[in-house]
Amino acid sequence: MPIATTTKNSPERVAAYDALGPQMRELLAEERDLIAAMANFSALLHDTFGWHWIGFYRVAGAELVLGPFQGPVACSRIGFGKGVCGSAWKEERTMVVPDVEKFPGHIACSPHSRSEIVVPIRDRDGRIAAVLDIDSAVPDDFGTVDVHALEEMCESLQPLFE
Repeated sequence: MPIATTTKNSPERVAAYDALGPQMRELLAEERDLIAAMANFSALLHDTFGWHWIGFYRVAGAELVLGPFQGPVACSRIGFGKGVCGSAWKEERTMVVPDVEKFPGHIACSPHSRSEIVVPIRDRDGRIAAVLDIDSAVPDDFGTVDVHALEEMCESLQPLFE
């Protein structure tokens, strides 16, 4: 059962991430296929936290293209610098948006999304190769605990990017 009722930076959320770490490492330990790894990565986060939408966008030229995800139908392509995902890619940093309606240029893929976190993922050469995008139906749902834990987990995918 998802623990979506935990609040950002709460001891319960810290404990959930602590428990998730070994599961994630086990899932990815022998996996060599990027798509399979991203699919299980997003499923494990979704099962654990129950957020509205969790998934990946992969860099393809000058846009992000939808990859494996959990949740409702999503935008297929996002331009460089567009929306939260494109901005995180352009700025090469994790972005936390407490209220997506106040983010200039937010791309509304779902009316249920209220807050968002986007974590860029680098390839072996240090270039941004993808982003992890998580939308919550709860306003201001992401904090420093999420930033640190998700950035660390996303680093485990780096060797799979060519």
